[in-house]
Amino acid sequence: MPKILLINIKKLYQVRDSQIHFVKGIEMKTLPFITNAFLIIKNNLIIDFGEMNTCPSSDENFKIIDCSNRMVLPSWCDSHSHIVFSGNRSTEYMDRIKGLSYEQIAENGGGILNSAKLLQNTSEINLLKQSQNRVEEIIASGTGAIEIKTGYGLNYESERKMLNVIKRLKNKKSISIKSTFLGAHAFPKEYKNNKNGYLDLIINEMIPDFHSLGLIDFIDVFCEKGYFNLKQTKKILSFANKLGIESKIHVNQFNSFGGIKLAVEHKSRTVDHLEVLTENDIKYLKNSSTMAVLLPTCSFFLGINYANSRKLITNNIPIAIASDYNPGSSPSGNMNFVISTACTKMKLTTEEAINAATINGAYSMGLSDKLGSITKNKIANLIITKEIESINEIPYNFGISKIDKVILNGKIIN
Repeated sequence: MPKILLINIKKLYQVRDSQIHFVKGIEMKTLPFITNAFLIIKNNLIIDFGEMNTCPSSDENFKIIDCSNRMVLPSWCDSHSHIVFSGNRSTEYMDRIKGLSYEQIAENGGGILNSAKLLQNTSEINLLKQSQNRVEEIIASGTGAIEIKTGYGLNYESERKMLNVIKRLKNKKSISIKSTFLGAHAFPKEYKNNKNGYLDLIINEMIPDFHSLGLIDFIDVFCEKGYFNLKQTKKILSFANKLGIESKIHVNQFNSFGGIKLAVEHKSRTVDHLEVLTENDIKYLKNSSTMAVLLPTCSFFLGINYANSRKLITNNIPIAIASDYNPGSSPSGNMNFVISTACTKMKLTTEEAINAATINGAYSMGLSDKLGSITKNKIANLIITKEIESINEIPYNFGISKIDKVILNGKIIN
């Protein structure tokens, strides 16, 4: 693999010491940079960078990329997605426009159960093809790492099918991927009157089997009224802890009833959504190592409250932002629009949003030792912008790509 030398970088952003794994509070306002910089990539790693006046000689068989008037920063780290799914739910989109709520659509047989029915009837190879197309789309928009959840299978065979697809996507090595088992996404129709039976299936069969096969990095639960209650969620999180599997949790999307406290008690790596937030929730998060993952484009698409990012930051709670790419509530994985929405609707500054989408996103996936910042010996997953005057143009020009090139694993992506 040839060495790559980026020269004349207008500003090289997110330059960090290797000891920094995430930022929070007032630290989120700072996005460290070097003006007029160079960066060297070798064997898929960042091996050196600095000011141009310290740039080494270019006669060492470098492939040179002139980044004059361009910014360079780490690729986006999308720590919450459901990108492996079948088909779409555009009909439900119209239903919502006509006035039905997310909950009403679910009660009418739509929502997660609709996606599960589609996926169960889709072959693994077809599911892989659909998912690979989406992965290629998000790579083009600057994403270099993504967490992918199951949860549209809702039976042993189909959850395994989703995990197989995620593994095959991992093996392509085009993007860094973490897999999350979310069998506890909803209760299947056949278990409507036997919820304990489905819980037993998750705990006694799915988790042990999938874990032994090395198919899961995290466990997740949709802890929400009408889905998994506190007792059911606790049972799953406790079992995951016994097996040494880290947890994440969908929580406080529509209600706050103790899910955050439960997640903190079980040392969950992240709590995701938080559109509804109470003082008690803040209290528990402040005294924890749990990252709050906010999903602004889900709020945009559903027309619901946005998570109170300013309150979380003021209380020194670390936040990440992610796409929640899924067919029902956020059918887009474009992290540039996620960043723009976070700035416009959640009042994050550009620096806060980029920190939330890079270094904090990497931490949310357990990847902060490899990705998320410009740090020597981290993987060379980079974004080279078009010619822009300011980094603020990324959120400002919503819907317009300001990305010129993407580098993943030290390779330039066409």
